[in-house]
Amino acid sequence: MRIVDIREKTVSIASPIANAYIDFSKMTCSVVAVVTDVMREGKPVIGYGFNSNGRYGQGALMRERFIPRLLEADPKTLVDAGNDNLDPFAIWRTLMQNEKPGGHGERSVAVGTIDMAVWDAVAKIAGVPLWRLLADRYRGGVADEKVWVYAAGGYYYPGKDDEKLKDEMRSYLDRGYEVVKMKIGAVPLDEDIRRIESVLSVVGSGARLAVDANGRFDLQTAIAYAEALSPYGLFWYEEAGDPLDYALQAELANHYTGSMATGENLFSHQDARNLLRHGGMRPDRDFLQFDCALSYGLVEYLRTLDVMEELGWSSRRVVPHGGHQMSLNIAAGLHLGGNESYPDVFQPFGGFADGIAVEGGLVGLPHIPGVGFEAKSALYRVMREVAE
Repeated sequence: MRIVDIREKTVSIASPIANAYIDFSKMTCSVVAVVTDVMREGKPVIGYGFNSNGRYGQGALMRERFIPRLLEADPKTLVDAGNDNLDPFAIWRTLMQNEKPGGHGERSVAVGTIDMAVWDAVAKIAGVPLWRLLADRYRGGVADEKVWVYAAGGYYYPGKDDEKLKDEMRSYLDRGYEVVKMKIGAVPLDEDIRRIESVLSVVGSGARLAVDANGRFDLQTAIAYAEALSPYGLFWYEEAGDPLDYALQAELANHYTGSMATGENLFSHQDARNLLRHGGMRPDRDFLQFDCALSYGLVEYLRTLDVMEELGWSSRRVVPHGGHQMSLNIAAGLHLGGNESYPDVFQPFGGFADGIAVEGGLVGLPHIPGVGFEAKSALYRVMREVAE
């Protein structure tokens, strides 16, 4: 049993949308295919992976460092003999050979993309959906058959007025979502409040609306928004300040009693531990958004969940960023609190399996081996091009 090839390609997910910090006019992502010598139905098992939106494709790092390390390794050292499968942990250690600790940078995205493809291959070799494999290995066989999801949108867009914003949010409710999220912070506070109130006129309650500043604010602005947002009782107030400014996050908790969310731009279990130690996050109401595809993959994500447990946090407080099927599998298999969803943007990478509708804010998963990419036809077409 061995990995015979690893192929990667950078693809565009460019869009004219913007949040408070960046626009997506030149956004890319990496797609990876891990080809094995294991045969199923006359074809080699191929695991697929990609990185989440917001961080660019990492083809150069993969080609120059990580793929060569894996292909040059002794195949016997990458096998999980007990499960007659590839060993994601041994593969991860091989990828990270001769890498200094700390300063995670973009390598966490490169490794996370390959790691996703490895886990897809492992579940396919085992002949089970990844969510089932994770539940069997780490949660006593108990999985969530459906996962809570929210619709992420509300981006700034040229010519997008309040009526178009309302139409967008109305379309999410029509598709079965019960909580929606919108961007804030790219316009003055009074304009954002007007936008928020227009969305509330559609969704009907602050408890059905989350807002996301994408790390834009300094402390003074973050507090000003907190004071303005408090009366609305929002689902959460997300990433007010820089993701590594734990002092800002901790101080903000003194001014905002509602739920807050952050963590999508933290890429290791050490970063997660520092956030929980020093960021003033409250385990009874706040949410963590760590994204495995950006943070060294599922191998590292398991360490992050261990850190959370050690510090008194339930895995149900995690709602990953990214809106992709990998996080959906992790949510179902490892008992997370839910998953982000991109119904309209970042296609074909956003969204879930074809034919599985969101009902009452919940979505199911396909019962096919692996992550389930093959059940999302538009995405699988892109992945097959990489593999072929």
